[in-house]
Amino acid sequence: MQRCDSPRRLSAPRLGAWSLAFALAAALSAPQVLAQQVPFGLGNVRNFPEAAVRGKLTVVSTVDAELNGNAIRMAPGMRLFSPQNSLVMLHTVMGQSFKVNYVIEPSTGMLLTAWILTEAEAAQPRPAK
Repeated sequence: MQRCDSPRRLSAPRLGAWSLAFALAAALSAPQVLAQQVPFGLGNVRNFPEAAVRGKLTVVSTVDAELNGNAIRMAPGMRLFSPQNSLVMLHTVMGQSFKVNYVIEPSTGMLLTAWILTEAEAAQPRPAK
């Protein structure tokens, strides 16, 4: 019975060609990913729910906050959105205050969602509590 001497390996020129091909494919796909991001502030408007009201939010911890000077618990699924409409991790903004539109979960009274406002959004009239 005859067996193969050793497993087939890529030679150095072939390995270099494959590396170049993968690098080229990665470089060509990157602009498509970047083109999908939509910057806010260039005429794009976020639509807030009718139930959203205006207030000042201070994040005390990842579960506690102050809303217009009153202590409030944040819901387990609480979402805080940046002015660019991306999610903000609560531990990164502890101790900071923001002008926000927010929604309270009706059955528990916990803070469910808040959007940090841009200057243009803050200038638009909205009910406050």
